[in-house]
Amino acid sequence: MRLLLLLILLFTLQISLFSIELQKPKTYNHSQNITNWLMSEKLDGIRAYWNGKNLLSKNGNIINAPSWFIKNFPKFQLDGELWTKRDDFENIQSIVLDKIPSKHWNEITYNIFEVPEEKGNFLKRLEKIKKFQEKHHNKYIKIIKQIRCKNKEHLEEYLNKLVEQKAEGLIIKNPDLEYFIGRSPNILKVKKFKDMEAEVIGINYKNGNFKSLVLKLENGIIFNLGNGFSKEERINHPKIKDMVSFKYYNLTKYGKPKFASFLRVRKLE
Repeated sequence: MRLLLLLILLFTLQISLFSIELQKPKTYNHSQNITNWLMSEKLDGIRAYWNGKNLLSKNGNIINAPSWFIKNFPKFQLDGELWTKRDDFENIQSIVLDKIPSKHWNEITYNIFEVPEEKGNFLKRLEKIKKFQEKHHNKYIKIIKQIRCKNKEHLEEYLNKLVEQKAEGLIIKNPDLEYFIGRSPNILKVKKFKDMEAEVIGINYKNGNFKSLVLKLENGIIFNLGNGFSKEERINHPKIKDMVSFKYYNLTKYGKPKFASFLRVRKLE
């Protein structure tokens, strides 16, 4: 009986340790009223949740950051992106998801876009990390710049400016609400294209050379992806059971992505 109770306790603790509910954006469709919302660059890095002791991935796994990297982090919770620079995702992923942390963590910064559990509206919550930085000047912590959006034209202008500089897109957020979790229309991602992930279930070859991947979407739809691969990626192409990201421009009436183009292999986080 005691053994059973111990197992139940351990199981409960495991769930509490590895289940994280985070804010998740919906996609901007040009119909929402975003005047006076706050917009910021959407960084193409690895999302990380700081629980006061450890950095956790969005799936609740501990990120093996070096002790010197997190040594002077605050005791309160943070949500942000581990990042280096634009158009550098593969390098970021290899550094952050390495089981044995390397010296290359020195290239990484933790870019904050939320202070979970803090009371007040969005700007009030951000004040907590700003005050911490004013006192501690932690060089590995950055606060993502927020800009007040005047209207849809202002949003489009800022998006185009960032995309020209190889940014992934924007996040725009209703700043007047208390902290919330889950996918919400009060936080939106804005991109020039849509993106999605799928599992590789097959590989097509022609005359012995790689031609395309056979991908299966979460809803079970299967399609071929042959565009967007570099010469090197066609030689060292993704393998069966890999999860890959791709961009596309809407869906066909059969639910298949239009003009899909390979982005990258997604390692488990």
